[in-house]
Amino acid sequence: MSSKSCPPNDDDPASGMRKGLTSYGDTGFSLFLRKAFIKGAGLTDEALERPIIGIANTGSGYNPCHGNMPQLVEAVKRGVMLAGGLPVEFPTISVHESFSSPTSMFLRNLMSMDTEEMVRAQPMDAVVLIGGCDKTVPAQLMGAASAGVPAIQLVTGSMLTGSHRGERVGACTDCRRFWARYRAEEIDDVEVADVNNQLVASVGTCSVMGTASTMACIAEALGMSVPGGATPPAVTADRIRIAERTGAQAVAMIGRGLTPERILTAKSFENALRVLLAIGGSTNGIVHLTAIAGRLGIRLDMEAFDRIGKETPVLVDLKPSGQHYMEDFHKAGGLRTLLRELRPLLHLDAMTVTGRTLGEELDAAPPPFAQDVVRPFDRPVYAQGGIAVLRGNLAPGGAIIKQSAATAGLMEREGRAVVFEDLEDLARRLDDESLDIHADDFMVLKHIGPVGAPGMPEAGYMPIPRKLARAGVKDMVRISDGRMSGTASGTIVLHITPESAIGGPLALVRTGDRIRLSVSRRELALLVDDAELARRQAGWRPRPASAADERGYRKLFLDTVTQADQGCDFDFLRSPRDNGSTPVGKP
Repeated sequence: MSSKSCPPNDDDPASGMRKGLTSYGDTGFSLFLRKAFIKGAGLTDEALERPIIGIANTGSGYNPCHGNMPQLVEAVKRGVMLAGGLPVEFPTISVHESFSSPTSMFLRNLMSMDTEEMVRAQPMDAVVLIGGCDKTVPAQLMGAASAGVPAIQLVTGSMLTGSHRGERVGACTDCRRFWARYRAEEIDDVEVADVNNQLVASVGTCSVMGTASTMACIAEALGMSVPGGATPPAVTADRIRIAERTGAQAVAMIGRGLTPERILTAKSFENALRVLLAIGGSTNGIVHLTAIAGRLGIRLDMEAFDRIGKETPVLVDLKPSGQHYMEDFHKAGGLRTLLRELRPLLHLDAMTVTGRTLGEELDAAPPPFAQDVVRPFDRPVYAQGGIAVLRGNLAPGGAIIKQSAATAGLMEREGRAVVFEDLEDLARRLDDESLDIHADDFMVLKHIGPVGAPGMPEAGYMPIPRKLARAGVKDMVRISDGRMSGTASGTIVLHITPESAIGGPLALVRTGDRIRLSVSRRELALLVDDAELARRQAGWRPRPASAADERGYRKLFLDTVTQADQGCDFDFLRSPRDNGSTPVGKP
């Protein structure tokens, strides 16, 4: 798009430099002052007449997943200028999974508010959102959905894989695998130090189908990023070209009025749910999709999600559900290869950032070719979707399990509960040789939900007690109200709602109780009679607030965060509108 097709903005109070003027009681002076200051950066009146594209820069020395941010920003700027726009870079906070205390999920909503308010506050006709690490993409999409300005997502891309003693490795499924071997004393200090140098071979997000890769695929499935944008690795020329295309597309979106509300519809959310299931994606994807939808008044029905899962198999052969890595997925044609297989199940009339529908984009995609990463529909990696929804008296509001990454023999059984009251209790007793625990017991961890931790940490992936690990135990049933990393695997029940910290049934479980898990029947039951549960409930009391709970962002979080089934968003950020539930199947 040339500058001639983008008329000057001075006559339009809702665009360009006139947008969101600071009020001094004199509109002319407000514009005069704004231009005077921006010209201090060397900009001319001709430049200021062009459509303004904001570029959200989430680079940080604490965020190696975003280590390619400078190159991406420059490529986006190039694309914007080639299309006749004026790129203006601005910072927001950056959240990294391993460097955020108490947890990155605790800060996701803060980042979403930062993104929304900066997009609202500063003059821009469209915005490019650059994110990658787990919570940054959902935070940006949440903020964009609320801000209502044309927005397009650019992900940073996955890291390359490394090599350890001739074995291909990548973060972070292999991180967990090698650490489990170290805990089991199968490898020594030297080898665990050696592999630590190889697990993250470049900047970029995790090289497996963890939460970052899942959200990259979801962003493309939602129509919020350019086709082919989900899978190019961070350090490749393909990723830089995607960034340039993204900048150009941001300019083109302005004239079409392609705000998030036009793209993020019930149909696009259903498409994204199917992709989440078919990629064997992170369980975190459900929480994030629920939060993004909630900003637009769209309710995701978990029962509908589970029904969709029964007809949407896992087709992408990636760790932790399969064998390959993200760079292999990209070489196999990326998400469009998967979307072709899912085409009969998708809403092809869903709009995308290109101004074309999903169906039109698939028709225009490069032709398919032989590859072994994306399976044909009739030869899946796993016959049903990667995630199943469980209910029962232990989880009346629902719980989930990543069945594609679980041990088949553990998904239909009863077991004795061994209860840990919180993370401190777990850390104190887990490796005690006198701990009364056996391989067929169910590990139960409380107080790691949205309120309990706070921030719902990825601690649902409890380590196998050391004495059992040494004996060769690789997996056990583990149950909690927390989350786990999308890179993790195991028979792990998560997101129990309502959580224990607010008096949910999980709070009442005691060591020695019997629990029944049946994934086939979608059941999670505490086998304690109602009278006993009522007695325990009557005696339950919430934990007293700490001094840290009474001030600042932590107080805001604790006072307003919703449960997992509402996306762990702040209640006041959710849209007051009710645009209905995501439909099941095609109309």
